[in-house]
Amino acid sequence: MGEIRVKARLTNAGDEFLARRRRLPKNEVRECEADALVDTGAVSLIVPSFVVQKLGLELVGKKNAELANGSIVTLDVTEPVDVHIDGRTVTLEALMTGNEVLIGQMVLEATDMQVDCMNRRLIPNPAHPDQPVLKLK
Repeated sequence: MGEIRVKARLTNAGDEFLARRRRLPKNEVRECEADALVDTGAVSLIVPSFVVQKLGLELVGKKNAELANGSIVTLDVTEPVDVHIDGRTVTLEALMTGNEVLIGQMVLEATDMQVDCMNRRLIPNPAHPDQPVLKLK
């Protein structure tokens, strides 16, 4: 299939919350642009430590995660991150590891984005091109 990358803007969800309530100027919301790897084998959002630092996120816990080789590792969990891709946004905790941003299944489901393997890109669900529609069943 080949590698699929997407431009993603990550922001500190706590900062976004404060900015919406006019307790923080919008220009002080911490953000990071990423050339993120779309990884359909990953469930969670994965961010490296330098992104956690740039966004000013606190680590709020630990979770066990299974790697592709079957081994189990314990990873730090961040405060919520807003992930903005192609006009669609989702707010999620992230797992901190590695050296690049990985977009996993939770981001894809919540933004209603699909992988276009032929053209090696991420696209809005053709059934819902204007806005995400979430499954409730």
